[in-house]
Amino acid sequence: MMLISYLLPEKHESGGLIEGLNLSNFERSMAPVTEIRDFRIFVATWNVGGKTPNSDMNLENFLLMESSADIYVCGFQEIVPLNAGNVLVLEDNEPAAKWLALINQALSRPHHDSIHSSPDSGHGSKHSNSNNSKESKSSASLHFFNKPALKVLSKNFRADSSLLKTCNCPVDSTTREKRRQKKLSDLTNKLDLGPLPVRPDSNVDELVALSDMSPPFSAGQMGYRLIASKQMVGIFVSVWARKELVPYIAHLRVSSVGRGIMGRLGNKGCIAVSMSLHQTSFCFVCSHLASGEKEGDELKRNADVTEILKGTQFPKICRTPNHRAPENIIEHDRVIWLGDLNYRVALSYEKTRTLLEDNHWDTLLEKDQLNMEREAGRVFNGFKEGRIHFAPTYKYSHNSDSYAGETVKSKKKRRTPAWCDRILWHGSGIEQLSYVRGESRFSDHRPVSAVFSVEVEVRRKYDNRFRKGYSCGGKRLDYEDFMPKRHSFYEL
Repeated sequence: MMLISYLLPEKHESGGLIEGLNLSNFERSMAPVTEIRDFRIFVATWNVGGKTPNSDMNLENFLLMESSADIYVCGFQEIVPLNAGNVLVLEDNEPAAKWLALINQALSRPHHDSIHSSPDSGHGSKHSNSNNSKESKSSASLHFFNKPALKVLSKNFRADSSLLKTCNCPVDSTTREKRRQKKLSDLTNKLDLGPLPVRPDSNVDELVALSDMSPPFSAGQMGYRLIASKQMVGIFVSVWARKELVPYIAHLRVSSVGRGIMGRLGNKGCIAVSMSLHQTSFCFVCSHLASGEKEGDELKRNADVTEILKGTQFPKICRTPNHRAPENIIEHDRVIWLGDLNYRVALSYEKTRTLLEDNHWDTLLEKDQLNMEREAGRVFNGFKEGRIHFAPTYKYSHNSDSYAGETVKSKKKRRTPAWCDRILWHGSGIEQLSYVRGESRFSDHRPVSAVFSVEVEVRRKYDNRFRKGYSCGGKRLDYEDFMPKRHSFYEL
């Protein structure tokens, strides 16, 4: 007779792992790699008619600060007069600096408690939005108005470049291991820990995980950081995000397309900002399209949109072979287009005024050029716009609630009231929560804003350490459970 016995697998010294068996991998493979979370984005557009704001101007109503958002996108048109000096010689950036400081002041000012996002999630957890005294007396104070400089202000308000990631695309295991080792090396040098053994030990993973963590923010330090800002003659756009979201923003790029004089200069055109939040790409397009209310002028505006979509190109930025950073507008997961689109109402001034006086907005909107051109498939294919429940935003008399035609006798200076200022979007996972206009008399246009709830794909975080004693099913297992049973066989 011969006794046949099965050898036990050798037990590892570290972490209680059995060689060749890592149950954490089984557990990870069964769970989804990503999950969907909701974030709130505020978007506003305002043609300010070439006027520069005063230092005491309060933008809290403009930014609808009573219901805070995770991201703010503020687009302006005609922040400077569109004269030959600004268009052909040197654009004046003093007004842009003042608008930037005013926005930062409004976003930094303490507000009542509201629902905010946690560092890694969408709306859902409550925090106080009050800043400490250092925050409230930050560089946003209006002493900058004494010496406004757009670059200086932008640098002061901008998020720390070390937190904004160039690329956050998923990487393969080899690339990830190289980055892990580099982070470990950088971390040990920074902490002066001396050389650490490079082996599959949980302590190494913990150190790298700590270096990956976003910086902690207390409830009393909630605030916003400037992600991007750009001026092109009269067009100016800035994008702000909660500072705890900054480490999850990547692929930041800006592109400008001039559609003004000779079809190229910047008195008309767009500025587009491309970025990703977690694993979802966004593009914010702020534009000022061709003006005019003569028959056929709407075709010029259609052409502007076509050329903007064709001409906007974002540089390649990804360091991974299978990059996900879009290189044009439509490739983005979520696109929000805002601005003075300049589409008018295809009716006479007299007819338009009569319908307005009777509050027949639906009849007017049927003759709105943008609606008509979209329905005919000639512009903004695939884009959506929320239902308009506000009066035409253009053109108002100076510091008045009266349309210009009511006080101007000359037909040449008279303008038919129209919804020139609009916000549209493209892509799935976007729900518009509000679409309103402001009532500031600052310019001949009324500002328009919208709040969106957007779905964002977020990669799940896993604990890389082996969970001793647990299987993918969660049942408690002891080491003996993995021991094969001994059997005896007798040969005859």
